[in-house]
Amino acid sequence: MSRLLIIIGVVLVILGLLWPWIARLGLGRLPGDIVVRHGNLSFYFPIFTCILVSVVVSLILWLINR
Repeated sequence: MSRLLIIIGVVLVILGLLWPWIARLGLGRLPGDIVVRHGNLSFYFPIFTCILVSVVVSLILWLINR
C-alpha cells in the first residue's frame, strides 16, 4: 500500500511539472465543462474533465491490481 502511495505521489509531481504542456492539449476546456460568466463573476466547473480523469485513473489502477 505504501508503494502505491509513493507511485501516486511521483505521478502527481510529474504531472505538475508537465502541466504547461498538458494545458496546451486542451485538457480542462473540453465540451461538457460548465462555464458561467456574469459581469465580473465567473464560475468554471470542469465536469467532463473530472469524469475523463476519473476513468483514466480507474483504468490505470485496475491494470496495476491485475
